[in-house]
Amino acid sequence: MAVPDSVIEVEDVEAAAARIAGYVRVTPVLRPGPGAFGSDLDLVLKLELFQHTGSFKPRGAFNRILANEVPPAGVIAASGGNHAAAVAHAASVLALPAEIHVPEAAPAIKLERLARYPVDVRRSGDLYDDAQVACDRRAAETGALVCHPYDLPEVLAGHGTLARELEDQAPEVDTVLAAAGGGGLIGGVASWYRGRAKVVAVEPETSRCLGAALDAGEPVDVTVAGLASDALGVRRVGDWPFAAAQAWVNEAVTVSDDAIVAAQRALWQDVRLVVEPGGAAALAALLAGAYVPDPDERVAVLVCGANTDPRSVT
Repeated sequence: MAVPDSVIEVEDVEAAAARIAGYVRVTPVLRPGPGAFGSDLDLVLKLELFQHTGSFKPRGAFNRILANEVPPAGVIAASGGNHAAAVAHAASVLALPAEIHVPEAAPAIKLERLARYPVDVRRSGDLYDDAQVACDRRAAETGALVCHPYDLPEVLAGHGTLARELEDQAPEVDTVLAAAGGGGLIGGVASWYRGRAKVVAVEPETSRCLGAALDAGEPVDVTVAGLASDALGVRRVGDWPFAAAQAWVNEAVTVSDDAIVAAQRALWQDVRLVVEPGGAAALAALLAGAYVPDPDERVAVLVCGANTDPRSVT
């Protein structure tokens, strides 16, 4: 995979928005009001958990596929769950064959969703990175179009459409908090705002590939563990997301598993949203004090995934 010498442009996000219109939902924002979550902030929640398949991932998946000529072998991807479902959904809608490699660590509830689609699912290795190796090997054999979950410009541009939507819905926002795993979401968001709003990446303490890369000045390998590792657990941040983060991400903070669980429960108790651990990480940064905004700061939080057992948060 080629290392980028630049970040994606606003025009790339605009093109993605036009390309995927009609294939993805415009997700709503919620302003829960002062006092929600025990905070005096007038927060904006971007409810991307209402996207097809229950996460933001279809934006990048559709843009990657629609921006390229798909060979007869179809598309191929590796994922711990959300991206797998997104690629399977996109392939089903577009009537394309798809092969999906999932790690043994993929949660049962995400595999159950994936099983709804007519795709070839293969268990490959313990963690996401192992599944990606198997996916790349198969792609070389079959010629299928690789739909990497985060390290492709089309994927970043697709995810950037979320930020484009948010800016239209909530132009008053000063700061956007978003979870970061391999970096596709935060890279797309940062590439859209480009300094017009502060962008804060939130990572689990136990899977911190973006923060470690920013500290080192280049992508580096990290250990992967913890509650949100199925969605945010990546050994090394992608090159395209890292380039975007270096240019436009203002800060990277970390949260504990306990803080993520507390945020999941707060989202249920205060606004009746069932949110997976990775989807609650951004709010966890506020509730746990990992990010402390100014009293008059207008903050948006991306609630980016809902694929969990409702009994785990209610």
